[in-house]
Parts: sequence; C-alpha cells; structure tokens
Amino acid sequence: MPRVSDAHREARREQILAAARRCFARNGFHATSMQDVIAEAGLSVGAVYRYFTGKDELRTAVAEENVGALIGALSAVTAYDPPLPLAEAMVQVVDVVEARLAEPDSIARIGIQAWGEAVRDPALGEFVAGTLRGMRDTFITLARRAGQAGELPPGTDPEAAGAVLMAILPGFVLQRVLTGGPDAATFAAGLRALLPANPAGA
Repeated sequence: MPRVSDAHREARREQILAAARRCFARNGFHATSMQDVIAEAGLSVGAVYRYFTGKDELRTAVAEENVGALIGALSAVTAYDPPLPLAEAMVQVVDVVEARLAEPDSIARIGIQAWGEAVRDPALGEFVAGTLRGMRDTFITLARRAGQAGELPPGTDPEAAGAVLMAILPGFVLQRVLTGGPDAATFAAGLRALLPANPAGA
C-alpha cells in the first residue's frame, strides 16, 4: 500500500477546514453538524474523522488557522519604519479587517460566534483569551510608538492606550456584521477625526 505524502495529508486537512469554514459561516456553529461538514467536503466519514475527532476540534482548528493569519497581517502594521501616524495605522488595521469581512467564509463573522462560544467552552475560552491578548499586544506597540513620536500626551501609559485602541476593532466588526455599516471609508474618516496627529504639541 503506497504511503500518503505529507503534502497530501496537508491538502486533505485544508479541504476539510475549508468545508468547515463555509458551513460555520453559512449556518453557525450550533446548526452545523459533522455530517454537514462531511457532505460539504465531499469526503467519506472515515476520511474526515481521520483528521478531526469532532466538531469542537474542527471549530478550534478553523479559528487557529484564520486568526493566525489575521494577527500576522495586524502585526505588519507595527513594522513600518518610521512608524505610521497612529490614525493611519488604525486605518490600515480596519482595512485588513474589511478585506476579511468581504470573504464568503469570513473569519470575522465566524469570530463573533467564537466569542459567544468562548463563554461556555473553557478550551475555546482559553484559546480566544490568548488570541485577544496577542492582538492587544499589537495595539500596545502602536500606542508605544505613537507616544515616542509625540502623538500622545506625555506620560500616556501605552498599555492603557493600547487596550482602548484594541476595543475599536471588535466595535467595527460588530457594526459591520450586525448592521451592515459603517463602511471602512466612513470609519477611517472617524478615526482621523478622533486621532489627530501630534496632539501633544498642539
């Protein structure tokens, strides 16, 4: 019997994850069954269970894969040298999320479901908490660099400012998903109005 290559296993695992993302985005976690994922993937029951023990493991794997990509994109915003003005850095963050929202199996839409599930599921709750702490570190970095550039009042605590900046992101996601607006351009205009450059030197 021929050995299955690592590339084949990875491709099959991604096929199952892609099917799960589509099902979760379309029907939600609770309304999606393993049979739904199996049918969506076009694989046998045994093939799917060879990679994932059940829906909870699939849900966490979907979150880990997609959130990892999102955090990577957000972290790139902190890598500019010299740093972007704070308002422009936040606009780029919103643009990253807007691009994700446009995807049919949007991780942002799935993420809202994961937040609710995290309250009742300790394992998922631990993963979500760790993810949010990692994202908050990105915003603390933005706040620290803004302070060093004189964009924040002297003595501003970057951890406090970063925590507030991070709260902007789920606020944007919730509004876009649940109400359909504002769009990214409108939100960006608000950010530029509320985060003027160099207030410390005004």
